[in-house]
Amino acid sequence: MRLKPVPEPPAALDDLRELQRAVPLVPGSTDDCCARLRDRCGLPNRRVANDWLAFLRALGLARETPRGFVRTEADPTPTRVREGLREGVLLVPEALAALRAATTADPLTADALFESTRESVPRHDRARDLDWEATWRDRADRLLRWLALVELARPVPADADGTDDPAAPAAYVAGDAAEAVA
Repeated sequence: MRLKPVPEPPAALDDLRELQRAVPLVPGSTDDCCARLRDRCGLPNRRVANDWLAFLRALGLARETPRGFVRTEADPTPTRVREGLREGVLLVPEALAALRAATTADPLTADALFESTRESVPRHDRARDLDWEATWRDRADRLLRWLALVELARPVPADADGTDDPAAPAAYVAGDAAEAVA
């Protein structure tokens, strides 16, 4: 099963350790784990904490037991996070395929990723969120930044097309790590 939440990526992969350490070693309920994440990591609310808990689970850095959530022994290494993204996060395989097809002349933007995956957005997400397109465009942007954090994507300078437009959307091609597993 692939999970949907894609929280804002940290500045550095090592910052994931703090989030992982906030998940208890002794199983705790979802509410308890979310409260710990909020309190220990300064997250703004329970929804954001719940998204982080699900994302840590998708990465293999936390797991759900019959008694609640616990952190795993796995370290948040680039390899572990790449594997977790590929195997546990919704639409990552599609994003990686689109990145492999992208070129520096025609790089992948969050808008283009959203457009290529919009039919894969779960129907219930479309029904319950009147602004689902903006929500999923934002998710595509965060997903591309996560892929760049672990070198599955490589940002292309905004002026790659010669426009030197600082307002140009971020764009990406496949990163070095993606090429190693392609």
